[in-house]
Amino acid sequence: MTVFPRRTAVLAGVLAIAAVPALCACGGPDASSGDQKSAATATTAKAVGGISPLAEAAKKEGTLHAIALPRDWANWGALIDGFKKKYGIKVEVENPDGTSEDEIRAVTSRKGQDNAPDVLDLGSSFAQSAAQQGLLAPYMAAGFADIPDTQRDSIGRWSNDYGGYISFGCDAKRVQTCPTSFKDLLKPQYKGKIALNGDPTKSGSAFGAVYAASLANGGSFDDIQPGTDFFARLRKSGNFTSVESTQATIEAGKTPISIDWDYLNAGYTDKFKSKGIDWKVTVPSDGKFSQYYSHAINKDAPHPAAARLWQEYLYSAEGQNLRLKGYARPALMTAMRKAGTLDKAAAAKLPSVTGTPTFPTESQQSNAKDVIAQSWNQTTSE
Repeated sequence: MTVFPRRTAVLAGVLAIAAVPALCACGGPDASSGDQKSAATATTAKAVGGISPLAEAAKKEGTLHAIALPRDWANWGALIDGFKKKYGIKVEVENPDGTSEDEIRAVTSRKGQDNAPDVLDLGSSFAQSAAQQGLLAPYMAAGFADIPDTQRDSIGRWSNDYGGYISFGCDAKRVQTCPTSFKDLLKPQYKGKIALNGDPTKSGSAFGAVYAASLANGGSFDDIQPGTDFFARLRKSGNFTSVESTQATIEAGKTPISIDWDYLNAGYTDKFKSKGIDWKVTVPSDGKFSQYYSHAINKDAPHPAAARLWQEYLYSAEGQNLRLKGYARPALMTAMRKAGTLDKAAAAKLPSVTGTPTFPTESQQSNAKDVIAQSWNQTTSE
């Protein structure tokens, strides 16, 4: 997804973070606007007369204010450009490399301000937490009912948009034999070569890596401890490096094996070809962990019509197929395949994986977060 910035997302529960600097006002529409008031309470496009009236109201607002949407993550750049081209609405993206924590802090600290985020892209458990805090607006875009029940809020406060599997990315020119399982990672030939994309107390991909390691070592969604124990073993063996994996560290040879989402690793493959790096991607055979990012609308969005129109675009066939082109697995993939609207060529390029993904509940993820918060620093510092 090209340069891949580290897009972090945390688990259920709001963690303490540094305050996000406020931006200047975005020049949103007058709060007395009838169109805006109507959109602000709409739970479907039908409530404002359909997509065309919604688009007209959004054009009057003129702006969509987003946060933490890196252009090279899950094809956000193409989605932003496609939305602007289709509707003529400016998309402002603040702090593109920000975290889910940053997004929620911006919502709570800027309530009633024109520079508050209109829309949010959150780790699924964090979206659930934000809904419980009353921060999100119920809205059901077209196709909402086709999203699996376990991947959407019953009243539309959030719904999964895209996701993927934890995978191993491997520089085949620096690593003689690339690993295909978590068991492989313990082999002495990988000394100093294995890295995570972030800290699992803050990073969604790193958290997923620990969960996947747990599943590969006798753990479960209820028990992530085997995953933290596994990384403690990796550290003691010398195989795990504390250098966080990025495109730059991979190119420099500092992190020749990166455990990350498959859509990020797969996107690296395209980018690295021109640099002479043979980047191989494998979903580990013994630890299949899948997770999605959820999209939501700020209950107090300063541009409520644009926020809802954006939601409609993301969940349209056009938007979901753009996800596929960024190697992310869209939430509506199964429904689109049945409807014949899926981009089959893009789908065929996804890293191979077997079985049907299952997902931990909010409670399970919250408990896992607590375990990692208590043990991770000790795991990596002993």
